[in-house]
Amino acid sequence: MTTPTTVFTDSARVHDLIGIGLGPFNLGLAALADPIDELDCLFLEARDRFDWHPGMLLDDATLQVPFMADLVTMADPTSRFSFLNFLKQTGRIYPFYIRENFLPHRREYNQYCQWVAERLDSVRFGQQVTSVEHDGETYVVTTASGQGDRTQTHRTKRLVLGTGTSPRVPECAAEAVAAEGPALHSAEYLARKDELVSRRSITVVGSGQSAAEVYLDLLTAQPDHDYQLAWLTRSPRFFSMEYTKLTLELTSPEYSAYFQALPSEKRDRLLKAQQSLYKGISGDTIDAIHEALYTRSVTETAETTLLTNTEVRGVTRTESGYHLALHHVEQEEDYEMATEALVLATGYRAGIPAFLEPVRDRLRLDEQGRYAASSTFSVDTADREIWVQNGEEHTHGFVAPDLGMGAYRSSVILAAILGREPYPVEKRVAFQEFGVPDRFKIQPGVSTSSTTVDMENR
Repeated sequence: MTTPTTVFTDSARVHDLIGIGLGPFNLGLAALADPIDELDCLFLEARDRFDWHPGMLLDDATLQVPFMADLVTMADPTSRFSFLNFLKQTGRIYPFYIRENFLPHRREYNQYCQWVAERLDSVRFGQQVTSVEHDGETYVVTTASGQGDRTQTHRTKRLVLGTGTSPRVPECAAEAVAAEGPALHSAEYLARKDELVSRRSITVVGSGQSAAEVYLDLLTAQPDHDYQLAWLTRSPRFFSMEYTKLTLELTSPEYSAYFQALPSEKRDRLLKAQQSLYKGISGDTIDAIHEALYTRSVTETAETTLLTNTEVRGVTRTESGYHLALHHVEQEEDYEMATEALVLATGYRAGIPAFLEPVRDRLRLDEQGRYAASSTFSVDTADREIWVQNGEEHTHGFVAPDLGMGAYRSSVILAAILGREPYPVEKRVAFQEFGVPDRFKIQPGVSTSSTTVDMENR
């Protein structure tokens, strides 16, 4: 017998804003919106509690950004939701101070976000958004909770999409990951680690920080389990993330504006060329891996293989595990490898949730069906109703998933909604300039020699 669905509707209340999805970015927006009395906000999350990449909460893993890139500090250093206040309220501020390390542990950052979420009345967990419709005046958001036998509808003037990204699995490995067996995305790593280490061989595929952390964790556990371990990357080397100061200025508002003004094809090419800025490995992790390999080599030969320039072109299930069809990019040579377990640290991709289909005609999309985000991160045709968090990498640049961008983006969104800046929005923070400065542009009827003389007289 089918249990009847119970529908709860608050038809009288119209929220100013509903945030859908509760990762760090929408949680930061909720925290920054909390003291603004004129805003009635609601934030909906399908999970039962906040958990940030639980499959990668390794004991020693740290953020790759300083603690000031928390949910609120870069917008409001006085906020009660700051990371430093979390440390103070939980009795950990002096140990953090004595530690003299700007990078919080990832587990600690997750605890901090949970602490903030618990203190926000606007947050609702266990609310799976199933559809968003428009009734001519407001957006109607329907959610399911429990076993799906209880639905609720909420009305709002505006939406902020914080549904984040989903694990990216290469097409050639999709069937293997979907079937039973130890082939998985790194997002599931900790939940399935015991299953992995029980096998006689494990292969990690990927070029970035997640791949390096998984490999190091498996390398550390290897002596207790006696498996062979391999790490494959399509990149020409295990490259470190570029982290010099002038390079970090590319995370500035003015570089984002410069990037937005470029043609879409050029933006896409530029993102591929900038992978070392945001998809590399921290130097500390690379050094830790080399030190672990070197230490082991003093007394024994490590049962491990590191391969660069290697592209996985096929994954076939076998009786004992998987057959990998590989291709060496530089030598242009095909080869193969067998492994009993496979971990794909192949990143994440953004997409448009199915629940937005009823209002798809109200979204502003590019020729590839991606959000066409404006300078204020709005993605609706009216430019004042729907905003996106971490779905605009192709329009705003590689800083879209950067935690340090969150408070700035939330400040911009709140300013667009309110028509004023509740938190000052920085316009210029970099020493360098990214486009052709107006003062150097060639003016009609003005010779370049005149411009040179003008500069010499400055």
